[in-house]
Amino acid sequence: MTQGDEGAIRAAETPAGWDRAVDLDADPATIPDPAELEVPAELRAEIERRMALYPDRHSAAIPALTAAQKLHGWCSPEAIAQVACVMRVTPAYLSSVVTFYDMLSDQPVGRNSVYVCTSVACHVKDAKRVYDAIERAGAGLSDTVIREFECLGACDMAPMASVNGRFVGPLTEEDAPAIVDAIAKGEEVLPGRGLGDGGRG
Repeated sequence: MTQGDEGAIRAAETPAGWDRAVDLDADPATIPDPAELEVPAELRAEIERRMALYPDRHSAAIPALTAAQKLHGWCSPEAIAQVACVMRVTPAYLSSVVTFYDMLSDQPVGRNSVYVCTSVACHVKDAKRVYDAIERAGAGLSDTVIREFECLGACDMAPMASVNGRFVGPLTEEDAPAIVDAIAKGEEVLPGRGLGDGGRG
């Protein structure tokens, strides 16, 4: 590590509260009581379906939180409490997952998401131009977040994007209007060009 690197680390902004001691006198974290917290039936069913796929229910945390974010538009305290109630874990445990993973948000972001990969494999295939085109075309979209993403792990589809969790690609700037139009209409984006569609290209 060079001296400049050390300076950059020291200058990096640290999260609020990192230096506060744990309150050992505080009440222990509790799991929300199902008798006191109403969970939407469709969310409960999706979380239970996800938990059934794993031997350890904690493994379902990410898909369960993703389902809650899709329903609420973000991982709000209410959404986290609902997931915690069904999974029988503490909200604090789920909050740590939300703040760690980039595709989950503890701030309102909208029910639709477009994450355009701009990492190396996509970057060399003009992903930034694809992102700029989608951002321009989607300027009027409501309840939608459009952003660059460091890596989505689907390099064989480069340049690609995740649209509401569905991987689509390869993309060009000319695809932007169709992507935005499908989102606005609540339709599947670029049928036949998603991961697992078989006929993508």
